[in-house]
Amino acid sequence: MPSTAILWFRRDLRLSDNPALMAALDGCERLLPVYLHAPDEEAPWSPGAASNWWLHHSLQALDACLRERGSRLFILRGDSLACLQALITATSARAVFWNRCYEPARIARDSFIKQQLRAQGIRCESHNGGLLFEPWEIKTGADQPFKVFSAFWRRATARLAEIPAPSPTPEVLPPLPEAIASGRTQLSKSLAEQPLERLDLLPRISWDAAFPTTWQPGAAGAQARLRRFLDQAAHDYAETREQPGVEGSSKLSPHLHFGEIGPREVLKATNATVGDHEAFVRELGWREFSVHLLFHFPQTAEVPLNPLFADFPWRDPTPPELLRAWQQGQTGIPLIDAGMRELWHSGWMHNRVRMIVASFLTKNLRIPWQTGARWFWDTLVDANLANNTQGWQWTAGCGADAAPYFRIFNPVRQGERFDPEGVYVRHWCPELTRLPKRYLHAPWTAPVAILQQSGVELGITYPRPIIDLADTRREALAFWQQLRDTDSRANFA
Repeated sequence: MPSTAILWFRRDLRLSDNPALMAALDGCERLLPVYLHAPDEEAPWSPGAASNWWLHHSLQALDACLRERGSRLFILRGDSLACLQALITATSARAVFWNRCYEPARIARDSFIKQQLRAQGIRCESHNGGLLFEPWEIKTGADQPFKVFSAFWRRATARLAEIPAPSPTPEVLPPLPEAIASGRTQLSKSLAEQPLERLDLLPRISWDAAFPTTWQPGAAGAQARLRRFLDQAAHDYAETREQPGVEGSSKLSPHLHFGEIGPREVLKATNATVGDHEAFVRELGWREFSVHLLFHFPQTAEVPLNPLFADFPWRDPTPPELLRAWQQGQTGIPLIDAGMRELWHSGWMHNRVRMIVASFLTKNLRIPWQTGARWFWDTLVDANLANNTQGWQWTAGCGADAAPYFRIFNPVRQGERFDPEGVYVRHWCPELTRLPKRYLHAPWTAPVAILQQSGVELGITYPRPIIDLADTRREALAFWQQLRDTDSRANFA
């Protein structure tokens, strides 16, 4: 009987530089590429709406790539272990391969599945298909996880030369197992093969109308995005990456999250391009650091790494009108509104602006960082749990290597510095287009005559600020000092 292997696709939706695929091809005569849809197994962080939109199109693209090489994607919905066991029985497969995920719920699930399958005599292998280094490989001199990025990245950078070269894309794949190819699979109705559309990943209300004009999910889109970045923006990345009105970012984050391109591929292509790309490669380092932190401190997806913040006096309950204004880009603070509108329209937000809107929510509005993390989780196409957690805890001041709590981004000053001509704000807040740049980032400071000439009527065509930036900054710092004083007294006692 021909040897049969199952290749379980997860967040590695590509054929290039796919370690699990290469391992499966070594000695395999028949191969079953499978995607198992089980979002409940990822609770409490099941994919959000924007992620599901991307996933639908990425699976579609992966299936097309497989078909070009004589195979196809087999989709099941249900308990992952039950699905794998049913497929093993139906195809007489003796091996299952996958690339590792590092979210806490997935680690627990995958460990259990591996244990169960191996107990049944099934060869079961997992591989690193999503990182430059495994999160346990980079350690301090005391054999502990890092909590400071600069030290982590120095240690990792010293080992970049050890990273193996990316593997090529196979030109031809082994045929499907006979039972699958012939359509004679003996699966129960509850575990029957699912058409992609049956997964209901696409929205029923067309809030995603602009997504296709912004993104091309799939491995081909990822490679095209990387080439465009290296050809057009990489040489100026260090200077332009902080400017939201300039196409200076790679926008590879969703492609990396879904594994449509691997970090080794990105690193190799970048190193082969003329110029100093240290600043860009360092961003890959931040991605590695985020996974490193979540792996070693899995509780941080829900609770602050710094226990002092467990007692921070957030607004309780959260004022719904303030949260809604932030979510909808109606705060009356142009840079905040531009960022939140970009997020809703495109499923993405410039990284500098992410920090600014997060600072505004957690420090000016004093709404818990977990609330912001949940909104980003549902609306970002690159909603990666490690990156999302690290970003929000960093800005809120409660995570590893975090910005000091007293660093409160002033969105007016940030806009004047990083969007000096107002390109970004004018694009996402068109009602302010005619306002002179002197007042663009703080329209409430403009004389009435200037507002009238610019067609801006505060409270009518554009909101008045929902809070006073200076007052809320003082309040946040006062609460922080109160928390520190309380902690100091408790430690002294």
